[in-house]
Amino acid sequence: MITIVADRPRTDYPHWPVPAERRTVTVLFVDIVGSTALVDRLDPEDVRALQRAYFDTVAGVLHRWQGVVEKYVGDAVMALFGARHSDGFDAYRAVRAGLEIQAALDRRSTVGDIRLRVRVGVATGEVVVDLGDAVSGGHGVASGAVITTAARLQEYAPPGAVALCATTARATAGLIAQRQLVSVPVSGRVSPMPVWHAVGPIRPSVARHDGPLIGRRRELATISEQLTRALRERSPRWVSVVGPTGSGRSRMLHELTRTLSTMDDVSVRWCVVGCPPYPDQVLAPVAELVRNLAGIRHGDGPATVRKRLTDTLTPLFTPDRVAAAVPALQQLLAVPDGGADALTGAAICRDVLLRLAADGPLVVAVDDVDRAAPAVSRFLHALFSTATARELPLAVLTVHQPQWADTRPGPARRVAIRPLATVQSGRLLRHLLARAGQPVALVDRLLPLVGGRPGHAAAYVAAITTCADPTAGGLPDAVRRAAGAELDRFGGEHRAVLMAAGTLDGGISGAAIDRALDWAPGRSAAALRDLVTAGLLLPRRGGGYAFTAPALRQVAAERLPRALRAVFARRAAGTPRLHSVHSLARQPDSRAAAVHPGAVSAVSAGTVSAGTVSGSPARHAEVVRLDTALAGSAPVPRRTPVSAGTPSAAAIHDISSPLGVRRLRAVGSAGHAPPDRTLPGSVSHTGTLTQLPLRADRLPAANRAAPAVPGPAGRLTRAGVGALPGAAHGVPAVVPVRPLEGLAASA
Repeated sequence: MITIVADRPRTDYPHWPVPAERRTVTVLFVDIVGSTALVDRLDPEDVRALQRAYFDTVAGVLHRWQGVVEKYVGDAVMALFGARHSDGFDAYRAVRAGLEIQAALDRRSTVGDIRLRVRVGVATGEVVVDLGDAVSGGHGVASGAVITTAARLQEYAPPGAVALCATTARATAGLIAQRQLVSVPVSGRVSPMPVWHAVGPIRPSVARHDGPLIGRRRELATISEQLTRALRERSPRWVSVVGPTGSGRSRMLHELTRTLSTMDDVSVRWCVVGCPPYPDQVLAPVAELVRNLAGIRHGDGPATVRKRLTDTLTPLFTPDRVAAAVPALQQLLAVPDGGADALTGAAICRDVLLRLAADGPLVVAVDDVDRAAPAVSRFLHALFSTATARELPLAVLTVHQPQWADTRPGPARRVAIRPLATVQSGRLLRHLLARAGQPVALVDRLLPLVGGRPGHAAAYVAAITTCADPTAGGLPDAVRRAAGAELDRFGGEHRAVLMAAGTLDGGISGAAIDRALDWAPGRSAAALRDLVTAGLLLPRRGGGYAFTAPALRQVAAERLPRALRAVFARRAAGTPRLHSVHSLARQPDSRAAAVHPGAVSAVSAGTVSAGTVSGSPARHAEVVRLDTALAGSAPVPRRTPVSAGTPSAAAIHDISSPLGVRRLRAVGSAGHAPPDRTLPGSVSHTGTLTQLPLRADRLPAANRAAPAVPGPAGRLTRAGVGALPGAAHGVPAVVPVRPLEGLAASA
């Protein structure tokens, strides 16, 4: 009996500004073989009973594997995996569901002696998903070519088999045993389509870690120090190694087992076990611990298992206890399902670990513990609590993603795995490219893509070895799955902020996101802080935010439908910001306003707005300190209200000289009379006074030395180049955007 772990984090999706998403999903299509002939020879009541048994069985399996039934087509059922939430294993769950449907129909009794046979096709690809209907399923939830592909695939599956497309086969490689078939012709396709048959789940192989460890010296030293202190002082500690997918958590665990092999000339015993995605039984990781302790391999016969268990327990227990413990452990290895017999075996395993710790230092390490069932956490808690009470030299090391929120008992230490520095990422890429026989010169193209994650670097290099070009904009499948799963940890406003941020060019600011989503100013601030805490965004030194990994930004943007992506981009572009320094055309009738030498209006990130063109009035202006802008920083600007002025505005002409060497002056637009007086240290900006004190000693020397000489009004130049110094008149450009029909103005 397969038990699906049910305590994985799930996200509710309240209404937000994007009702549909472009998502990579896995589609399962199942159909009865020979249904027409079967129905023709049965009584209608028998047909109804047969259909009920069939649909109930299929729907039950799909629900357990978290699939969404999209539609029923006659005797066929189509289901989606990853339609609303992706954990990175959508294809794996779909294939497991297909295999279980076959097994469940073989076991289930139907009408008379009839045995239902079905074909299953599984395909992975991009669709547009209606998020509102993807809760319980509904007709037309998803649209895309992958749906047709799944239907075609099942036609090439023998009765009782599960056929896979190439993308699904790659996504489940190492988790599902597969057999590739000869490519088959498909109607409407130019080239034949490759097909794989799924054989069954397999035990994941241990990843290779034969390369040098690049970076991570600080994290390695911190974890080693924590473990050594626990073992030397006989004060058990629980250490968590935390990082997102691809950060190198498992690599760190491998390095720890190699470097911390002895302590004070005493050997340190490591008991390491990994948790595969969706283990067949809830106590499977504990059963793996027993196998590792006794040296039992998968496939060993009952006699070999009994002998190895007896040899392991004899030095630890009395003969009577050994005789009782061996059958219980055998039962745990055979059926680690969380039942009474399996729990008895788990208790014996815990006692074995405690006795081993009493004889010498012991570290129990569990990789990917966030995939495990709660029963595994309870096992670790009981082990740790007992070791603490007995003051044994034992440490528990768990490796998991940041969102796992298990409560760890006793003194717990959390060590975060940070992104690699740029230099370290470059070294890693050079090593991976050289080992793969690829030109090392590709480092410059790949470095901006990996985001400091070793797993992403390996995925990009692997894509190159398969003749793909990841620098052309496509993401490797493994990177796309991982990024999608990270984004799907959030819903509601957090999800809206992430997708809007993905459409922004350059840095991410709260003002731009509020504008893109048509929110009130400041509404996105709390969500941005939460996303920084969650590790998806990073605060930038000069202000604003950036994605922690380039893949996150790309997937967030690509999930938006094209029309919404354009709307968000136009709204964000309409956020008042200043693009370049311009001069105003000569306006004989306007008067120049006096301005303090250390003041400037409407400067953002070192530039000045293009202003009001062809009579389009500005709504707001952004004001920041000039010395901050010249220093290269870009704080989130604060808005200053600006009067609309008159429809007639000055023509705008570019000035090629850099901003840092100018004295700027404010000039009223044509038809607008400047105020009668200007306060010292302020700028007259179309009738609005803005107090902007600026220390003269913070300006470049060229700026401090430039004299303010009289000149014609309406002209912005620099002293010494044929125009007069002063202050710039910056008017923000506003792009009018009509709300998309049917799109909510706020979440």
